[in-house]
Amino acid sequence: MATSATGPSVLTRRGLLAAAAGTLLLSACGREEPGEGDPVRTVAPGGQELLIGVSLELTGPGAALGVLQRRALDITLETLNDKGVPIGNLRRNVRLEVRDNAGDARLAARQVTELARETGVHALLGGTMAETSVALATVAQRERVPFVSLGFGDGIVLPLAQRTYVFKLTPDGGDMARRLARLIASQRLRRVAVLAQHGLHGDSGVRATSAALRAAGLELVSSTRLPRTGENFRRAARSTAASRPDGVVVWATAPDSAAAVGALRRAGYDGPVFLDAGAVAEETLQGGNAATMEGAYAVHPVSLGGAMLANTTMSALLRKDFVYRYVQLHGGFSGFAPYASDALQLIADAARLSTSVDRGRLRAFLQNQVTEGMVGMYSFTPIRHGGMDQGSLGLYTVSSGTWTRVS
Repeated sequence: MATSATGPSVLTRRGLLAAAAGTLLLSACGREEPGEGDPVRTVAPGGQELLIGVSLELTGPGAALGVLQRRALDITLETLNDKGVPIGNLRRNVRLEVRDNAGDARLAARQVTELARETGVHALLGGTMAETSVALATVAQRERVPFVSLGFGDGIVLPLAQRTYVFKLTPDGGDMARRLARLIASQRLRRVAVLAQHGLHGDSGVRATSAALRAAGLELVSSTRLPRTGENFRRAARSTAASRPDGVVVWATAPDSAAAVGALRRAGYDGPVFLDAGAVAEETLQGGNAATMEGAYAVHPVSLGGAMLANTTMSALLRKDFVYRYVQLHGGFSGFAPYASDALQLIADAARLSTSVDRGRLRAFLQNQVTEGMVGMYSFTPIRHGGMDQGSLGLYTVSSGTWTRVS
């Protein structure tokens, strides 16, 4: 039985999910009907809402992912407020206070400090960039407000003793790196280079990939860092190509991911490219990027290629409805988009289970949630706040301009 380093086995979690996911997700959307003998729940009057502060990169370097999250929130907010979220003896509407942090960590920190102290939000979510998520996590911990991060980077929730109010939905770096290393080894490639994004996400990727390659018996021939988003990647790409690798791991979120692959191709490297989950956004395969990315591999939650469970499960039905509405509104769909939807539903479900909007109670119930979301399976525990199960990850390749699952 496969096990993780920090919790029970994936199979055990899946067993729990089979029993609980339908009920949890159905109630999280506020769709359950009262049973005989249940107390009558009335809609909460104004001022008795579940109030959530949101800080996203709607402009600036993180907008490729941040805009997707805002779109997802709008869809899920409408679903939740169709009947309200049952919390105690009331059905509360959910209200979002959304701020654009423009990819600026200091601005993000100021925004959520105001939301926590003056607006009185019950929970926080956001931060698609590691830097903004870490800034948000610091404020959330200081103000004791539960925060669900959408960013990549293991340091967002570590060390746990200093992040007791912080939770992360994206996959852990080690889980992604090990999947990529196994894929590289299966293709009989031996010499591997890493081209990693500037900043905390790149730091996490270099550490995780170096360890995973070493464990798989592969040689790391070079490790090069990209400059900041928007700067010229030519020098970093040439340095990577000059090491003559058999394969290159590009560890970067969009839009840097496609830009880095393009720079590698222009530098003369024509071998296989392997990407972490942060590389995937709608713009990654748009326009001229589609030809550049053809044949690239990515590790990503299986939401990229379809629902995880049979189409008759509640989570799959909810995801199908979400994707349909998203495509109707925006004309295309990215597997990264539902992260914010899952975050919003997890917070709403914690409020329902705790029968309260008290920040401390929300935190306590968040850290004991085991559920399947639209992106993947989450199993938070008091000693594990990075809740994406490694069993939720799949491998994809770009074929004819679309992501195709290979395992």
